[in-house]
Amino acid sequence: MKTMTCRQLGGPCDLAHRGESADDVINAQDQHLKEAEKAGDAAHQPARDDMKSRWRHPRKSLGWYKQMKADFAALPED
Repeated sequence: MKTMTCRQLGGPCDLAHRGESADDVINAQDQHLKEAEKAGDAAHQPARDDMKSRWRHPRKSLGWYKQMKADFAALPED
């Protein structure tokens, strides 16, 4: 298990997401941003908009995805 924060994934807060893979924490971040948007949290809106764009244009966002995978791989195990 490894941990990445909302901030490390491009968001504005330090909520920790834990997972076995980078995909686990990316999906947790997506869910966190959806919930923040629903709650009307304006601070998270830019990150939510960026995440929506990445899901719609995955090839264009491959650089971000590869960077998050590399960042996750470099983290120590919890």
